[in-house]
Amino acid sequence: MKTRITTSHWGAFEVRVKDGRIVGTAPFKDDPHPPTIFRTVPQAVHHHTRINRPHVRKGWLEKDRTKSRSNDTFIPMDWDEALDLAAQEIDRVRTQHGNTAIYGGSYGWASAGRFHHAQSQVHRFLNLLGGYVSSFASYSTGAAQTIIPHILGTNFHKVTWGEQSTWDMIEAHTDTLLMFGGINPKNAQVSMGGVTEHRTASHLERFAAQGKRLISVSPQRSDSPDCTEWLALLPGTDVALMLALAYVLETDKLADHSFLQSHCVGYDRFRPYLLGESDGEPKSPEWASGICGIGAAEIRALALRLTQGRTMISVAWSLQRAQHGEQPYWMACVLAAMLGQIGLPGGGIGFGYGAIGNVGSNVTRLRGPTLDQGSNAVEEFIPVSRIADLLLNPNQPFDFNGKRRTYPDIRLVYWCGGNPFHHHQDLNRLMRAWDKPETIIVHEPWWTPTARRADIVFPATTQFEREDIGWAKGDPYLFHMPKMIEPVAEARDDYAIFSGLAQRLELHEAFTEGRDATAWLAHLFDEFMHNAQTDGIAVPDWATLKEHNFIKLPIVPDAPAPAPFAAFRADPAQAPIGTPSGKIEVYSDTIAGFAYAGIKGHPTWLVPTCDTEYPLRLLSPQPKDKLHSQMQSALMDGTAGTLAELTLHPQDAEARGLVEGDLVRIWNAQGACLARLTVSNTILTGVAALPTGAWFDPAPDGTDRAGNPNVLTRDCGTSLLGQGAAAHNAGVEVEKANASQATS
Repeated sequence: MKTRITTSHWGAFEVRVKDGRIVGTAPFKDDPHPPTIFRTVPQAVHHHTRINRPHVRKGWLEKDRTKSRSNDTFIPMDWDEALDLAAQEIDRVRTQHGNTAIYGGSYGWASAGRFHHAQSQVHRFLNLLGGYVSSFASYSTGAAQTIIPHILGTNFHKVTWGEQSTWDMIEAHTDTLLMFGGINPKNAQVSMGGVTEHRTASHLERFAAQGKRLISVSPQRSDSPDCTEWLALLPGTDVALMLALAYVLETDKLADHSFLQSHCVGYDRFRPYLLGESDGEPKSPEWASGICGIGAAEIRALALRLTQGRTMISVAWSLQRAQHGEQPYWMACVLAAMLGQIGLPGGGIGFGYGAIGNVGSNVTRLRGPTLDQGSNAVEEFIPVSRIADLLLNPNQPFDFNGKRRTYPDIRLVYWCGGNPFHHHQDLNRLMRAWDKPETIIVHEPWWTPTARRADIVFPATTQFEREDIGWAKGDPYLFHMPKMIEPVAEARDDYAIFSGLAQRLELHEAFTEGRDATAWLAHLFDEFMHNAQTDGIAVPDWATLKEHNFIKLPIVPDAPAPAPFAAFRADPAQAPIGTPSGKIEVYSDTIAGFAYAGIKGHPTWLVPTCDTEYPLRLLSPQPKDKLHSQMQSALMDGTAGTLAELTLHPQDAEARGLVEGDLVRIWNAQGACLARLTVSNTILTGVAALPTGAWFDPAPDGTDRAGNPNVLTRDCGTSLLGQGAAAHNAGVEVEKANASQATS
């Protein structure tokens, strides 16, 4: 039996191999709350849905554009033939249509390894090819990444990973942690590159044990641990509640006007809206109560509590994944500014605690081992969640963050690492868009819904079939990720696939720099070791790391981290933030100047457009048993796929004649899907929750048999400002389904 430790986006675990197969896994001994995702690794790696060799779609080979990519057959090919076809097609498109006709898709979650990082590999290859149409931001944080620079003057990820209080600081200094969207340890199972010691639940438990208040504002009780108070809020109404809290602070003379005057701009232009002087509608607790479902007296009591001691306002990523998703982030910053505690330890504003692991960790930030992607000669890009718009509307204008841009005419899509038929909205619309390009090339270990809708499919290895370096920003562990088994069937590493294409396109030397994968690992690690030593951190050499399998780096400081925005708080003139004013922008002249309909220069309550003819509001949270759609193959039963679990309140289930365990059909104007019913008091009435991650599997009548909520969500941007993914604005109805529907 061969046993070694490896790491992943959901953390470290032990892998056991016998007779060339992964036969078991076990939790990492130093992880206080190990996730369970690793348990399905043996089944997933050796699952029958693994792609055994290159395949080419029959209709593409025959140049039959009438055949849909969603309903065609594949022809297996040998590697040389498939690589020749792909190289010829790439060369044809860039020669005839230019590099703006190539879209490079990747979502970065394919592997935690630093060299075999699919996103880096595909971008390096396409950049050397002459460039590609790229994407901005992520489905998780698209609206936030647009709005935060306007308010706080810094990159959103810099705020998330640097300019906010650490968990130790929160435990030591915060008296009230107000969590809009909750803080869910389930979501903190994963992080880019991995989180080795899962401690989110422990931090919250220790905080509560001190007698401090943890208040979760969410439609679901399960969005935070049991040690938190639940303030049940109707979905998408957080801004109304925030405005009402701000109203109480202002009218009861509790707002810190000294801080608003010295460190902010535009409060005087926001105040008339808050008090109703500009629109005749005071944003009082009574006004908000009718919108968000929380009593006016409870809102007033909460506002008073926020002024008693140190308060941290935490905002989950989920809040901005809805229409007008920029507004709750903006208003949360304004509310924190009114409390006047930005720049104090454990006070102010924070984003993404619990949305992902390692947020709030207190470690020295190292310059990680990273494959150089080169530079992109193509300037055109799209907000990442506008992929269907891009394919359906070539040469048409679109607005984004104050600029009018044009969608390029995409002829070839190259997707390596990612499954858009899992995370994109309105999958039926995406299917129509997916038929527009002339060619789609995909690297995948499994026959995912995206691979099944490609033209050329290259079978890629999983992380267990190759050697790599495991390291994550915010994590003190460094791993040698050993090759545990030989590649399954004819799978090849992404690097080997791109090397083969580069050779055919006369880019081999530039792409490889004369190194094979083993040499690249040594090269990247040497750079990492040198950079760490320059920063005063001792790192063993590559051979020593391989011998030890993993080490814990000495990057946990002895002293507490400085408070976020401390220098700005101390002297805003000498340490301005990166906004046009150098201060926190309660009112933004820049945004006002965009003149977008409904979007003012200050945060505003904007009623989202919902499917009001459907009575239940759909939430689509992250799954608990996989990373996005990864490991889904191991959960499939081989016939109807895995049915996701739909959660309803007992009153909503009873009103529809449904009971626990029923097979149900969820539907609206966008489509329909099946799920297995869970009945629980942990969700508000009128709300339904269906986790993401199911492999889209439409029956002949279009009903998704796996239970992917994105069959039901609408494909629209959060607003012209951020153009993020607006998944949480769908209305649905639920009814009992027939068992035959799951197998039809």
